[in-house]
Amino acid sequence: MALTFTDSNFEADVLKSAVPVLVDFWAEWCGPCRMLGPTIEELAKEYEGKVKVGKVNVDDNPGIAAKYGIRSIPTVMIFKGGQVVEQLVGVQPKDSLKKRIDAAAV
Repeated sequence: MALTFTDSNFEADVLKSAVPVLVDFWAEWCGPCRMLGPTIEELAKEYEGKVKVGKVNVDDNPGIAAKYGIRSIPTVMIFKGGQVVEQLVGVQPKDSLKKRIDAAAV
């Protein structure tokens, strides 16, 4: 199951993570976000133990969204070593996300 990242746990769980982290910035009211949701859950299962996969609700956690300049959702970011190594806006095919996760995980 995808993790939930918040303003309070983002630094510890994402920026200080020893493994790459995929973060899905989303909101309840966003139709494309709901379309991407099942893909994020599948990736969380497939990469369990190798890559953290989680979600940030931008309505509940405006601090993180503002810090990373999130203007459109869904936005998916991949973090490695506390830095953004990949950023994708809009619904993405699972294969595209997997390629980018695999590239960050090496």
